[in-house]
Amino acid sequence: MSVRVGEWFYVWMPMAGTEIFWPGLVILGFGVGVIGGFFGIGGGWMATPGLNLLGLPMAFAIGTDLTHMAGKSIISTFRHARFGNVDYRLGATMVLGTVCGFEAGAQTVMWLERLGKVELYVRLAYLVLLAAIARAILADLRTRRRSPTPQPAFGPKSSVVLAKIREIELPPMLEFPQAGIRCSFWLPVAVGLLTGWLCGLLGIGGGLIRVPALIYLLGCPTHVAVGTDLFEVAISGLYGAATYTYKGRTELVAALIMLVGASAGAQIGCVATKYVHGYRIRALLVVAVAGCAVSIALKLVGTVQPRGAQLLQSVATVLILALVAGLAAEILRQFIRGVRQERATPVGQAARGAR
Repeated sequence: MSVRVGEWFYVWMPMAGTEIFWPGLVILGFGVGVIGGFFGIGGGWMATPGLNLLGLPMAFAIGTDLTHMAGKSIISTFRHARFGNVDYRLGATMVLGTVCGFEAGAQTVMWLERLGKVELYVRLAYLVLLAAIARAILADLRTRRRSPTPQPAFGPKSSVVLAKIREIELPPMLEFPQAGIRCSFWLPVAVGLLTGWLCGLLGIGGGLIRVPALIYLLGCPTHVAVGTDLFEVAISGLYGAATYTYKGRTELVAALIMLVGASAGAQIGCVATKYVHGYRIRALLVVAVAGCAVSIALKLVGTVQPRGAQLLQSVATVLILALVAGLAAEILRQFIRGVRQERATPVGQAARGAR
């Protein structure tokens, strides 16, 4: 950033050899924690570019985000496990593919770094991913606006194809009692391989792809898909943190600062699902995704055109932090309003009287 608020607001990152505006890390961690707790996604698609925009090189941003993501997922997995929402056998099977895919993604990043192209190509990949996310959310919003009743996520032809893939009996066949499904061993391994590669390449948890794959491809109940995905993210995140740390591409100080904010934010996000109307938040999420894409695009322009790059960097940093903080603030506002309305009801008043 071009304007230094004060030396006290900056912390030195010894591995990356740069200074970071630490309040930005807290805001980013808290915002991503709220968003992740509410939507059931890791938020790596915002955290990794956010870390990069705050000043960490892309490889360090990926490794640091994976480290902080692993900590969040371990806490969330224990919570879901108490409700029986984790199929450990399915998650362990997927890990076999995830670890291989993850290492392939990490090696791709190292290769691009040696070529001096990691910043350009990873940012371009992020723009494609964010565009796909925004398109999926907009399609869901349009569907819900047209019909008040739940609609299938895919058309009839796609549903038939997915069913046929699920019914392929390529030995060995496995039973997953907690998820209530039976499928080929190679199907969850393939899902883990693809999402693992994306995790290693982009520094994301993979939940944006893995949860839909577990639901629509493997046929898992939604709550089991979310819990199992968190278990998978915890394991793959720990592996990712270890491999990136071994390669010297992890800033543990930054990860710990983010984890402090993320832990508090995740608690709020989880509870907020009881009070906040999901349609409105999804609409705001589209704005956040689009804004994140604009921030990355500004950074790309600054890379190609050095003149004015410092100004573009400052604008991009302010924009990503404002988007994450704004979305988290809106969820928090709706949460507080919902709590107040609940307390105003006779049931809420009786509960308070009993205490």
